[in-house]
Parts: sequence; C-alpha cells; structure tokens
Amino acid sequence: MRLRLPEERPAAPPEGYKLAHAVLSHDGERAGFAGVSLGGALPYGFFDEARCVYGRRHRCPALRCDCGFYCVHTFDQALALACAGQYRKAVLLEVTVLGAYIRFERGMRYERQRVRVARVGACACGGVPCAFADAGWGRTGWRVLTAVCAGCAARRGRTAFAAWTAVSFPEFVRRGGGPLRIVAGGDPEAGAEPVGERPASEARTVPELAAEATLMQARLDWLQRQLARFTGKDGADRTS
Repeated sequence: MRLRLPEERPAAPPEGYKLAHAVLSHDGERAGFAGVSLGGALPYGFFDEARCVYGRRHRCPALRCDCGFYCVHTFDQALALACAGQYRKAVLLEVTVLGAYIRFERGMRYERQRVRVARVGACACGGVPCAFADAGWGRTGWRVLTAVCAGCAARRGRTAFAAWTAVSFPEFVRRGGGPLRIVAGGDPEAGAEPVGERPASEARTVPELAAEATLMQARLDWLQRQLARFTGKDGADRTS
C-alpha cells in the first residue's frame, strides 16, 4: 500500500517567513537572495522556482529528498532564528508560497515563492540603513550584502573588483526586477506600496533621494582621489 500525504486546497496561497542574505551578482546587474543553510549555494530571485541543490532533475519538493524552498509559519519563529549569531546580519523575508508544498509542524517545504517584504536590521553603527554594501564574503558569482546607513556608505571604499561602494534599496529592487518592499526595522506604514509598484513620479522619497545623493558624492570623492593619483596633484589643487 502506497502512503500519500493529505492534499490541501487553500483559497489563497499560504504565506511564510524565512531568513536569507541579500546578494548582488559579480557584474552588479542582478540582485536576489541566498539561503542561510543548505540552499545558500543557489541564490534566487524575488520570484523564483526551487532547484534541487544536489543537482537531481526531479521536481521540488520531492518526498525522498530535502530540496525545495523552506519557510516557517510565523514571524516570531523567524525572529527566534535571527537571534543566532550567524544569522544576525541576515534579512527576514515575508514570502508567498506557490506551487506544490509539504507542510510540517513549524514550516513548509515548497516549489515556488514570491518575496514580498524584506526586513533589514540596523547598520553596524546603530543607524537606520538605506543601502546595501559588500559584506566582505560571498558565493561563486555573487557578493553577499549587508545593510548600511548613509553615513557609513559614504565612508566606505570601493568594493574590490567592482565600481560601486553601496547599492541603495530602490536600486537593489530595480536590479532584482521588483516589486519588493524593504523595511528598515519596525513595521511598514499602513498602506505602504512596494518600491517596484510605485509610479515613476513617486518612486523616490526624500530620505531615499538623500541616500542616493550621499552615495553619488562618495563615488565622486573616490574618483577625485584616483584622478589625483594619476595626475600627481594634491587635495588643494583639486578644490575650487
């Protein structure tokens, strides 16, 4: 006799919560997330389908394999996981579970997902973050990012083998193909729209524009320093 799992037919797709690292491709063109455990070797987009981490060609989630996306049922469960030291810099994602899934006591393993909300913690200095910067490590083809405030982003040097110092939250959403709501600590305002769904004329708020200006100024300062190196002029010669 073959045992079968009970089938669910919910009126709406289930929702869940998970931890992940924000990542940016080596060429800076694509943004996404990477899992904090076994699935971290396969970064995924804002809307993506699970692949077997062992390279098998079966459909996820397979009963005789542990492949597929994972999430927990409640926000509190995800917060509890974030207390572990190795997950302190992770992003807390709110996802919509799509396709086939297997329900467990504390979470689900499933086929496809859409990331709706990404919650990031405070900057290392304690400030409110507005951008992502290189965390100093990564996976093949992907740089892991950490949230930084405007001041820390401006003081950072250029990322090794890349032309950028930090990526603002709106720019991260754009490179990931949006829509996605990024929440820098606390709860989002009632009725807030995902960044990728705002009209073009309203896509940037004043804090976001200020963060963009700070990042641009940091980039200009770096270019001035490089120009001074090649021309042999000191800082006094470059000021007007």
